Amino acid sequence: MKSIPEKVNQAWNSRQEAIVFSTVDKNGIPNSIYATCTSKFNDSIFVVADNFFHKTRENILAGSKASILFITKEGTSYQLKGTIKYYTSGEIYEDMKKWNPAHLPGNAAAALDVEEVYSGSEKLV
Repeated sequence: MKSIPEKVNQAWNSRQEAIVFSTVDKNGIPNSIYATCTSKFNDSIFVVADNFFHKTRENILAGSKASILFITKEGTSYQLKGTIKYYTSGEIYEDMKKWNPAHLPGNAAAALDVEEVYSGSEKLV
């Protein structure tokens, strides 16, 4: 678990709505999805609500690492990489249920524990 630099926290707060969430399967084949139901849980955990995952869920449950790619409204991109955990109960899951739209299923909370942070090719953490 790494603490996120303040400029990345500020960038997250001014991001465009959709992020790109990527995982890999057991054979190393990547899978990327757009996700809009996202939130920051704390200084090192970012959450994506599982509303309609299929391959993404399979990859997470198989032990995939993951990344979140987002871009600010000003056009600066950031990539967060790390370990992903899948919660169907507990504190992170309950927090997701509070901000995930009520009309969506919110099957689980996919929580990225950030280990590396990039802005373009520059490694920040």
